[in-house]
Amino acid sequence: MRHFLAAALLVAVAAPVAAAAEINVTYAPEFSEKLSDDYGEREGEYLSKRVRTDLERALAKAGVDVARIDVTILDAKPSRPTFKQAGDEPGLDVHRSVSVGGMKLSAVTYDAAGTASEPFEYKWFETDITQAGLTTWHDARRASSRFASRYAKSLD
Repeated sequence: MRHFLAAALLVAVAAPVAAAAEINVTYAPEFSEKLSDDYGEREGEYLSKRVRTDLERALAKAGVDVARIDVTILDAKPSRPTFKQAGDEPGLDVHRSVSVGGMKLSAVTYDAAGTASEPFEYKWFETDITQAGLTTWHDARRASSRFASRYAKSLD
């Protein structure tokens, strides 16, 4: 009986994971250029992972089941200098230099038949320098989280 309950619990926990949407995150050409020239490529990987994680969480919470989501990061600005920026500009201090950050994203959802939804676009950038985040991508993470929850609600 104990093994049956453990197996039932495992199936219940794994079921939402098995039905998870394929989430593809890409960059707009202009933002891709910013990553190469200014922020560093590893920053793009960090942002992509964050957007994917936030979307997975929001979709699971909303109980939305879609086949695929294509997200494009149109723009992002760090709250603090990135590692590459600090290396390129010796005057920047990764602990004391702050700016208003945020992110602009666009997404399209596809159902099982491959039918695309209308594009969903969202942007949020901090407007008050006194509220700037404590980490490099704090404001962009906030934008990603807000984007994911609003997008999941729009699909519901």
